[in-house]
Amino acid sequence: MTFTAIVREPIDPAHVLTLIGADQDGASLLFLGVVRDHNDGRSVGGVRYDTYEEMAAEVLSEIVGEAARSAGTDRIAAVHRIGELEVGEVSVAIAVSSPHRAEAYDASRYIIEEIKKRLPVWKKERYSDGAEEWVEGRPPTAPNTVPAPPAGAPQADAPQADGP
Repeated sequence: MTFTAIVREPIDPAHVLTLIGADQDGASLLFLGVVRDHNDGRSVGGVRYDTYEEMAAEVLSEIVGEAARSAGTDRIAAVHRIGELEVGEVSVAIAVSSPHRAEAYDASRYIIEEIKKRLPVWKKERYSDGAEEWVEGRPPTAPNTVPAPPAGAPQADAPQADGP
């Protein structure tokens, strides 16, 4: 069974791994997106993620469902954190288990790429010099599917999650 969540508390990667796995699985994979200390040549001290929670939860569930159908496994967990995060904290965790590694890797990559394209989450970086700036995302995949960003956020771009 798949598991998805939008959370405000720190993500425990070990717990996310407990949400997947079965005796028939030969592969268990965990991907963590973490807040890094730089972006575009600027020193980053932390980030804030804002979202429309109900829509984000629905979109995350859709993304995970698509990956599950494609990979042939329903043993997938995806958790995205919102609120204030410091450098080094986990912003997204994706765990997948399947009989073979290829399916687990494919599902995990699909989920993170679709999160970055479609999940209605906006990122505001806090720089070491005290400045703050909304990070521009990618164009939406379909018109009118993403709510307006928070005041001051880039208006013409879609949401973008953090991570490699």
